[in-house]
Amino acid sequence: MRRTHTITTFAALLLAITSPGPLAAQKKAAPAQKLEAKVYLTPTCGCCSKWTDHLKDAGFAVTREVTAQLESVAERQRVPAKVRSCHTAVVGKYLVEGHVPADVVKQMLKEAPEIVGIAVPGMPMGSPGMEGPNPRSYSIVAFKADGSTYEFARR
Repeated sequence: MRRTHTITTFAALLLAITSPGPLAAQKKAAPAQKLEAKVYLTPTCGCCSKWTDHLKDAGFAVTREVTAQLESVAERQRVPAKVRSCHTAVVGKYLVEGHVPADVVKQMLKEAPEIVGIAVPGMPMGSPGMEGPNPRSYSIVAFKADGSTYEFARR
């Protein structure tokens, strides 16, 4: 009889250790942060629409704010003139200017650098939304509140 009691006790202990209980429920991973972007763009820019589609395809929930007065958008005023492009997005606490690849936006969010945002100055051929023949290498530039910049990534 003693042997049966030991096996039963061992089985109960094993069941208690491997069963999901209150402690297992507490250890569940936190839900992934939803990626949201508010994009300010002009009503006539086709490449900007393609870029917003690129973000959507990468899992971002995109809100489009169409304006004929892009220069008057308050958020845009923090983007240095030398790195401006054809649209500005607000993603989390950051600004994203121009045709920045979605994976680079995600990289920025993950690394959380002390910057105002990132930009692809101009409209380089081969960047998201500017697909076409003869793509070129281009720089993704980080910019700070003091207007200084540095290369964040290169494509």
